[in-house]
Amino acid sequence: MSKVENIDCLIIGSGPAGYTAAIYAARADMNPVMYQGLQPGGQLTTTNEVENFPGYPDGVTGPEMMIELQKQAERFDTDVRSGFISKVDFSGPVHKCWAEDGTEIHAKTVIISTGAAAMYLGLESEQKYLKMGGGVSACAVCDGFFYKNQETVIVGAGDTACEEAHYLSKLCSKVTMIVRRDEFRASKIMEDRVRNTPNIEILVNTETVEVLGDDMGVTGARVINNKTKETMDIPCTGFFVAIGHKPNTDIFKDYINLDETGYIKYEKPGTSLTNVPGVFVSGDAADHVYRQAVTAAGTGCMAALDAERYLSALEG
Repeated sequence: MSKVENIDCLIIGSGPAGYTAAIYAARADMNPVMYQGLQPGGQLTTTNEVENFPGYPDGVTGPEMMIELQKQAERFDTDVRSGFISKVDFSGPVHKCWAEDGTEIHAKTVIISTGAAAMYLGLESEQKYLKMGGGVSACAVCDGFFYKNQETVIVGAGDTACEEAHYLSKLCSKVTMIVRRDEFRASKIMEDRVRNTPNIEILVNTETVEVLGDDMGVTGARVINNKTKETMDIPCTGFFVAIGHKPNTDIFKDYINLDETGYIKYEKPGTSLTNVPGVFVSGDAADHVYRQAVTAAGTGCMAALDAERYLSALEG
């Protein structure tokens, strides 16, 4: 039987939320252990340029920022480990967690920072330009600025897609919205907003066949009308996907209260508390509204402070 590790604070997942939680927890002498997860650094590692995080006047790449945050967490002796937590048991007063290598950890406090993964169409061409950092994005607020006065395409029909299309319309010369069915899933007010924006063109009953491009990046999108079977090429330099996010919370579902889409519910608004005492959440695992690096970092700070108070009460 493997030896059990007893610790004060376990942080599950990295990214701005996890690393910020680690910095605060480590400086409070909580000796945090962090498991970085399947994607060390989180979603930001797929982002080429980050220009909206305070303190970087010239911008920074997502991977660079995550390396710096990790170094900062390690400077205060956070035990940063590669690998992921594969199973948890929050049924008793001790929070039991198992790493994929079999390590069993009993933690007085747990901070969940597992984030959410953007959903993509799954096209080979889409993934190619996403990895290249050459024109495919799942966040208009993060990346829209790079397409100023250019033509862009956005795929989706919900409130987020409408919101992002409207955001892009203020920056881009033209936005083409690709809607798979003949109706929107968005609320009426959001649908009306995009329909009344002159530089947004809406194509219904339309699906993307291929993202077109060259060595420099995206140059267009090939789409098909799923009723008439006609195809057409739409010129664009930016291809945005807004078909939803999937929070990485499956391993917690037996213990932690989730909403219908899998986001962790805060037990008390304005805190990081979950329904399980001693378990806290930060970042995109609970945030389906803002989903920004800076808001994730803020909730990482909150989670560490809440965990510290919880530990003090235990020891007091």
